[in-house]
Amino acid sequence: MTGYFVQAFVYLCAAVVMVPLAKRLGLGSVLGYLIAGVIIGPVTGLVGSEAEAIQHFAEFGVVMMLFLVGMELNPKTLWQMRGSLIGLGGLQLLLTCSAIFAIALMFVERWSVALAIGLIFSLSSTAIILQTFNEKGLSKTEGARNAFSVLLFQDIAVIPILSLLPLLALPELQGAGGSVEAAQHSEDLNLVKHLPAWAKATALAASIVAVVAAGYFLSRPLFYYVAKSGLPEVFTTTSLMILVGIAALMSLVGLSPALGAFLAGVVLASSEFRHELKANIEPFKGLLLGLFFITVGAGVDFPVLWQNLGLILACTLGLMALKAILLYLLGWIFGIQSYNRWLFTLSLAQAGEFGFVLLSYSQTHHVLPSDIVQPLSLVVALSMFLTPALFIVYDKVIEPRFQDKKIPEPEDEIGHKSKVIIAGIGRFGQIINRLLLANGISPVVLDHKVSTVSRLRGINIKSYYGDASRPELLTTAGIDDAKVFVVAVDDKVQALAMVKHVKTMHPNVQVLARAFDRSHQYELINAGADVVISETYKSALQLGGEVLKRLNFHAFRVEQIKQNFTRIEKQHFDSLYQSWFNEGDKVGVDEHYRSRFMEIEQILLESMQQDRSDHHHATDRGWTPPPGGFDEDRQS
Repeated sequence: MTGYFVQAFVYLCAAVVMVPLAKRLGLGSVLGYLIAGVIIGPVTGLVGSEAEAIQHFAEFGVVMMLFLVGMELNPKTLWQMRGSLIGLGGLQLLLTCSAIFAIALMFVERWSVALAIGLIFSLSSTAIILQTFNEKGLSKTEGARNAFSVLLFQDIAVIPILSLLPLLALPELQGAGGSVEAAQHSEDLNLVKHLPAWAKATALAASIVAVVAAGYFLSRPLFYYVAKSGLPEVFTTTSLMILVGIAALMSLVGLSPALGAFLAGVVLASSEFRHELKANIEPFKGLLLGLFFITVGAGVDFPVLWQNLGLILACTLGLMALKAILLYLLGWIFGIQSYNRWLFTLSLAQAGEFGFVLLSYSQTHHVLPSDIVQPLSLVVALSMFLTPALFIVYDKVIEPRFQDKKIPEPEDEIGHKSKVIIAGIGRFGQIINRLLLANGISPVVLDHKVSTVSRLRGINIKSYYGDASRPELLTTAGIDDAKVFVVAVDDKVQALAMVKHVKTMHPNVQVLARAFDRSHQYELINAGADVVISETYKSALQLGGEVLKRLNFHAFRVEQIKQNFTRIEKQHFDSLYQSWFNEGDKVGVDEHYRSRFMEIEQILLESMQQDRSDHHHATDRGWTPPPGGFDEDRQS
């Protein structure tokens, strides 16, 4: 047990030291993780053979990433991508595989080995590319969207590649006992391995349909049931359970877990639990992806690398150059703009993490000899290691050249992201939401009461389940891009915490808050809220005016009284606030505040007793008196 703690401490220390340093130097977090892995692995020997086993576990971070990516899309958006998904993605895979196959055939005797190498090297790294796009804020660019289409097609293509590779097995390699045992173990985990082709196809289709159907019909009752418990940790457990279950189902039928997770994410893209799901999964995704990158660095076999340094470097650089040429050509054919074409080209010019899986799978199924699997693994690792450097080239060299020629990228559709986020959709928040919707603004609405969210969804008011006092939930809801954040929750402590967090971490966001009483109003102002409205003030003032009308005060006089009352309140608000801030204890009020409050009450009383018929205040002129007979009409 102690050994596990020591190893975990080594991995965490390496990440804590190297990743912030790499970010500070402008190298990106991915390169920081890779360097950390090299230091604790080949350089110092602090970690050893367990890195490969950890790598397989950490690959689940890719599954989580595809799930989160799917939640940013929806079936309509996915259908709109079909051209680049099938056309661009399909051509990239076909041309790259064909070119690598032709070159490999010049160096190996068997065409099956050359084809396997072509298939493996035609894939790119989803983990590195999407992580870097998110870090650098490139996800919305045309180049990034086209790169994602290619990556998605590649992830889908992994399924037929896994089915094809065993057909390329070399007879002379099938006698190795260890490989046979590993292959048997692999077969035990594949429920459709021995089924006829038609039955296997049926099982695969049924699995995909099951994932989609469960997302549509079963996820909402399940999340509703869990959310009613009010236990955040149970919701997190449920989120992980769904992802692990999808991965297990896909693996048992020979499909890609990442593909299943992506489909589930697309299905849940419009769910009211979307933001809470993202907030729960995002930390695990980041941790596992970081661990995966460390294991890639730790898995570099320096003895083999030194023995074949020239060959491995030539293969790595040749592979990246070949893929870059083909990608640039495809970008030109599909009309991708110059600077986006370079981003598209440089981001995909490497082998991917599925390369490790397919190389191991090929060795297990006697497709590739073991003596070339390790060098090919080093080519995959080094190409991934060099990818952050390509992004640096894009940032420092390519992008500045096209800075003046850039065309602004289209904004997200309203409904996916919004400039307004409303926290709380109770009686107060609903009015704000309705007012905005009536004027063509669709805010992102969050509420921690699942019954409220469900009830509003029933009348076509879109809202999302989640506790908006959690910073990670606000991040997934789009606080980084928002202009206005409305605090309308019915909890004083939560409201105060939200205002403090948003004004500290996102000072450019305007915070408008609802206060329960005067003391709460002061606390919100002190926390940095830009606008604070007391929930009872205007309604009480309006109702008080109605009381005066029932006591035979003329409607015009009532409006005078209300406006005078409001004017005096505003005039002396700052002095009361300063008294509370300087002398009060931030919870109650002391003698100084009470004395000041009583003084203002006396001023208010004297003002109300004055006959203002000949001394109208300027604000009175902004009110139009009702027509003659107004009171009689109301009473009749």
